[in-house]
Amino acid sequence: MRVHAVRHLPAATAGKPTRPRSRGRREGLRQTLRQTHALNRRDTHLKPRILSLALVAALALPAAFAATSIEQPAQAAAPAAQPAQHPLLWKVSDADNSIYLLGSFHLLKQDDYPLPKEIDAAFDDAESLLFEVDPREMTAPETMVTIQKYAAYEEGKSLSSVLPKPTLDKLGNLLSLTGGSVQTLEQSEPWMVSLSLVLGITNAIGFKAELGLDRHLMARAAAAGKPAGGLETIEEQMQAMDSAPYAEQASGLDEFLADPKQAIKQMQDMHGWWRAGDVAKLDSELRAEMARKTPETYRLLDVERNNAWLPKVEARLKESKADDTLVVVGSLHLLGEDGLVEKLRAKGYTVERVCEGCAVK
Repeated sequence: MRVHAVRHLPAATAGKPTRPRSRGRREGLRQTLRQTHALNRRDTHLKPRILSLALVAALALPAAFAATSIEQPAQAAAPAAQPAQHPLLWKVSDADNSIYLLGSFHLLKQDDYPLPKEIDAAFDDAESLLFEVDPREMTAPETMVTIQKYAAYEEGKSLSSVLPKPTLDKLGNLLSLTGGSVQTLEQSEPWMVSLSLVLGITNAIGFKAELGLDRHLMARAAAAGKPAGGLETIEEQMQAMDSAPYAEQASGLDEFLADPKQAIKQMQDMHGWWRAGDVAKLDSELRAEMARKTPETYRLLDVERNNAWLPKVEARLKESKADDTLVVVGSLHLLGEDGLVEKLRAKGYTVERVCEGCAVK
C-alpha cells in the first residue's frame, strides 16, 4: 500500500505544479487555491495553533518540492527594512579538513536577499556543494514523472477511501465555495492536497520556491563552475514521502482545513525564526512538535534520512582533504539530537556555529 504523510507541503514542485492527469483535477486544485486565498483575506484574526505539518516543508520537506528549474541567482531589489538575518550555519572540522552545514528555507521572499555575509563567505571558501538532491536531477524531465507516480494512489484507493468523513466534509465545503468538489481530487493523496493548499496561500503572501535558498545556491554554484552533488535521489525522497501513514497525512490536512487562515501566521513565524537563526525556537516549535504529533512521519522524513546522509557528509571530511564542501539541507535536518550537527559532534568532530551575534553555538 502506498502511504505518505505530509507535512509541510504544498503542491509538489513549488514553482511549477505537477501536471495533473486530467483537466478537471487541475482546475479543482486551482479553485482550492483561489478559495484559500480568499479565506485568508477575509479575517486577519489568527488564533495560536500548533504548526501544521504541511508548513514544515519549507524547512524540512524534500527539496524536490522547491525546485524544478535552476535559473540565475535571486537578486534583491531594495529590500524592506527588517531585523538582520542570522544564518543556521555550522563549520565542522577534523585535523585537516572542514565542511559547512547550512540550514535552508525552501520558500523565501525577495527581501531575504542579499544573504548574510557568513553564507557568502562559506560559499566562497567551499570548492564544492552538496544538496539534498543533485541539481541536475532536479531539472530532469523524469523528476516530474516520479513525483506524479508517488502522488497518486495504487489501484482501488482514492481520496474518499482514505480520509475520515469529517475531513472529507471540510474539504468538500471549501471546494464547493468556488464550484469545485472532492471528485476533482480523488486521485491525489492527502499530502499532495495539503501541499497544493499551502503553496497557494504562501505564494499569495510572497513566499516563492524560485527564491528558496537551495535554488539560489544551486544557481550560484553553476555560475561559478563549482561541482554540486546530492545526498539522495528524487526516487528516494518520494519513497520517504509515500511511506508515512495515511492517518498522519490526514491529520495535517484536517488541521489546515479547520483554519486555513492560520497557515499564514504559521509561515510567518517559521520564517521569522529562521531569519533570526533561532535554533531553540525552531527545535521546540517545529522539530519536537513534529516528532510528538506525527512520530512515524518524523522518523521517515527526518531521522532515517539524516542517518542515511551522515556517512555521505562525513565522507567529505575524510576523502577530500584539500577541499571544503558546503552542505545545504532543510533546516530541520540540522536540529536536535537527531540532526546532522549533533550527530557529527558526537563523532568527535569540532563543531562551531558560524554566525555573528548568535547566542547558540
